[in-house]
Amino acid sequence: MSGGQETEVHRLGGLRGTVTSAAAALALTWRAGPVTVICHVLLTIAQGLLPVAVTLLTKWLFDALSQGREADGPSPEVLAVGIGAVTALMVVLPFASNYTQARLQRGIVYLAQRRLYGKVNEFVGLSRFENPQFLDRLRLAQESAVSAPHQITGALFGLVQQTIAIVGMVAVLAGVSPWLTAVTVAAAVPALLAQISLTRRQAVLTWTISPRNRRQLFYQALMLDLSAAKEVRLFGAGGFLLGRMNTETREINSAEERYERSELALQTPPAALGALIAAGGLAWLVHDALSGRFSVGDVSAYLAATAGVQGALSATIGHVTSGYHGLLTFRHYVDINRLPTDLPVRTDPVPVHPLSGCIELDDVWFRYQDDGPWVLRGVSLTIGRGESVALIGLNGAGKSTLVKLLCRLYDPTEGAVRWDGTDIRELDPAALRERISAVFQDRVDYDLSATDNIGIGDLPHLGSPERIAGAARRAGAHDFIAELPRGYDTLLSRTFPEPDDEETGKPSAGVALSGGQWQRLALARAMLREGRDLLILDEPTTGLDAAAEQQLHERLRAYREGTTSLLISHRLGTARRADRIVVLAEGRVKECGSHAELISLGGEYARLFTIQASGYTEDEELAV
Repeated sequence: MSGGQETEVHRLGGLRGTVTSAAAALALTWRAGPVTVICHVLLTIAQGLLPVAVTLLTKWLFDALSQGREADGPSPEVLAVGIGAVTALMVVLPFASNYTQARLQRGIVYLAQRRLYGKVNEFVGLSRFENPQFLDRLRLAQESAVSAPHQITGALFGLVQQTIAIVGMVAVLAGVSPWLTAVTVAAAVPALLAQISLTRRQAVLTWTISPRNRRQLFYQALMLDLSAAKEVRLFGAGGFLLGRMNTETREINSAEERYERSELALQTPPAALGALIAAGGLAWLVHDALSGRFSVGDVSAYLAATAGVQGALSATIGHVTSGYHGLLTFRHYVDINRLPTDLPVRTDPVPVHPLSGCIELDDVWFRYQDDGPWVLRGVSLTIGRGESVALIGLNGAGKSTLVKLLCRLYDPTEGAVRWDGTDIRELDPAALRERISAVFQDRVDYDLSATDNIGIGDLPHLGSPERIAGAARRAGAHDFIAELPRGYDTLLSRTFPEPDDEETGKPSAGVALSGGQWQRLALARAMLREGRDLLILDEPTTGLDAAAEQQLHERLRAYREGTTSLLISHRLGTARRADRIVVLAEGRVKECGSHAELISLGGEYARLFTIQASGYTEDEELAV
């Protein structure tokens, strides 16, 4: 095991972490339904007492039968009725217990998921979502949010029930033979210690194979993903992806096989020891019963109590294992919920007013990891109110990173980003983003209706059909949306079915859009956010044909009128219409000026523009 894994497991398995997880799980369970918890506790206690009652009643019945009518105490008939009544309760109570348990489980899952995803939603920036170790922990937290609280509380209730049963059965056994009772109980201790050791190993296994599990799920999803299906089939990549998935599965299986071998080696000896002790004790007891030292009722009580103790101890070991494993995995959920904010937010942020001056990047340096390469290297740039700025550069120049900093999805490693002279770290991120609208290069295609796809850009107006349609018209999306089967209410997904059709009463498939249509929806989403101070357009016409691109840029120019805008585009014919063009290269501002100024400068922009222009010129000459 690596040093990092040892540290991780030690931290997970520490007493403080275990107590913290247990307290959090119990608090979650109580809040899920106090009345249900109380009912379940009472049912648990009753189910723990009933086996003891049956054992005692059976012993008394056998003694009464062997002694005849002269025996003191209840008659055999009364004892038989008592056994029947208790047995009936043993049959009925588990159904009620299962109901209360299922009811608690639903409440626990609801609360746990609400809190986990609520916490994730509180993260201000993106850094954690680009951290593989955090993503592994988040996946384990998602799984434990569903299973661990129920696993922990179920184990606790089970321990209470089995403890009551063990104490009662041990009391019955002690009445028959104290020393035999002590040996029987002591024989179970090695099995309990072995199982605790196995549980720790299982926690190590879960953490170790988590990255492989994520990759396995990635390959599975990729092979089923509709958007990837074309390339996978055209390039014949299915076998390659299947091979990668199978490799991950084999490695996971190998790790699990090693654990299961150790499980077999550790569990078998203690189990065999317990069985041998029980058999030896029974032989000794029967021998002494023949000489009159023990009654028939004592033998029957020993048989029932020994079986009961061994069964209860076995169940206890199972509950300890389950509960301990739940505590270890639930630690991921607890850790996620206790994380501080990823970006510092002032408790008394400076109010964000509409932009009146400028947005300024002052000597901004940035890298994604402390030991990683610099992505931005001393960028200084001012964007005045109402000014349109085009940002161009080769791939990897830092354009998208600069956009992330403007939206405060990251903070600069050095330097500052200012809004009307105020460092945006002094502002409330949510209030700052309320003043910004954007179309990102890596847009999101939501498996929602057309209305929801647009309305999610400005949720207060989700219920305003006129405003949503207006945004769609400005983005050139209204016409194709109107032709959809249900217009703006059409589900834009082939993954999920539409709601039941009113005529047939059966669900129907949604509609799949082209890349250009999805891009128009993304633009409509941004245009719904009217009255914002900064409009960021990161490759806004990706997927559009030349005519549609030209038409859309005309609409965007009208929409941007009087709005501060930042345009990122590889199409320099579009960028030339901006008030100012900024050329970014190797994380630095290399050139800045109008189209005419940069062309006359004869630098990087002129070189790139000439390359693109010559391509169009050559195409025209070939066409002639």
